[in-house]
Amino acid sequence: MECYVYRPTGVCSREMKIYHEDGKIVNFEVVGGCNGNLKGVGALLAGMKLEEVEQRLQGITCGFKNTSCPDQLSKAIKEILSKKV
Repeated sequence: MECYVYRPTGVCSREMKIYHEDGKIVNFEVVGGCNGNLKGVGALLAGMKLEEVEQRLQGITCGFKNTSCPDQLSKAIKEILSKKV
């Protein structure tokens, strides 16, 4: 299992840890942000393919911001996938 650490920008969360194996999310942890919501997101993502997560979360906004924690997660996953090529 690999752990990818991502530092999001433009959102309340300060750090995301994406644990993945065989192209799927195993666990997702966040420092900062909306604790309960992000724990819920992590529970929903467990077992999902990285590509599907990236596609589903891309472009989601939060309030008046042009990004969100889910959108930042999609950017992190895009980085993970680009390193696998």
